[in-house]
Amino acid sequence: MEVVIVQDAEAGGELIARGIADLLRRKPGALLGVATGSTPLPVYEALTARVRAGAVDVSRARIAQLDEYVGLPAGHPESYRSVVLREVVEPLGLSPDSFMGPDGSAEDVQAACEAYDAALAAAGGVDLQLLGIGTDGHIGFNEPCSSLASRTRIKTLTEQTRVDNARFFGGDIAQVPHHVITQGIGTILEARHLVLLATGEGKAEAVAATVEGPLAAVCPASALQLHPHATVVVDEAAASKLKLADYFRHTYANKPAWQGL
Repeated sequence: MEVVIVQDAEAGGELIARGIADLLRRKPGALLGVATGSTPLPVYEALTARVRAGAVDVSRARIAQLDEYVGLPAGHPESYRSVVLREVVEPLGLSPDSFMGPDGSAEDVQAACEAYDAALAAAGGVDLQLLGIGTDGHIGFNEPCSSLASRTRIKTLTEQTRVDNARFFGGDIAQVPHHVITQGIGTILEARHLVLLATGEGKAEAVAATVEGPLAAVCPASALQLHPHATVVVDEAAASKLKLADYFRHTYANKPAWQGL
């Protein structure tokens, strides 16, 4: 696992956007897995700026959703389908046809989970999956003690996750659904490159457990230790509890330029 410590969220967004741009130059039709929430916004903003400046062509790129609330209609402004269309697909100038995601309003939720897992495989798999991390170490909506081999499935959110996400629902936790569809950890690990972005002191303990702690289901993000190409990008605040922070700075400063992100 590579750990890159940057000055702030903007720097992290620029770094990851550059990595995505490099990927799209190598593979114009790459399937990009995207995350929602406030953390990845600097990535989407930096990538959109590159597109508008003509520095990268995203016209053939495809977008895959990581997770979705169960029970919210597709047109609900806080359904993750709506969020991804609003924050990623539309700013990049992509067609909605380039987007794929699970159906959180399906009558048969289990069938919808299995169908999405199959659709990702049929699409050739995710080339780069962008991840955030919860304060309890969850990735996607794989809450603590999720199986490290899990597939796309329905999950019940912890109260902490619902509290954290209430800010997107006007601060009213009663409006936050209890259930979600999420790519499983096993599904996430099938992406060719995993890039986790974490910013702020509130994520510091989760980052330390992910990077330096044991591989354990109690910290789902620690599964990144199993992946052959995982990159963790953190700002100084999120890196504040890393014991090997100086080593990570040294290795990145001396990284061969040809390796890229």
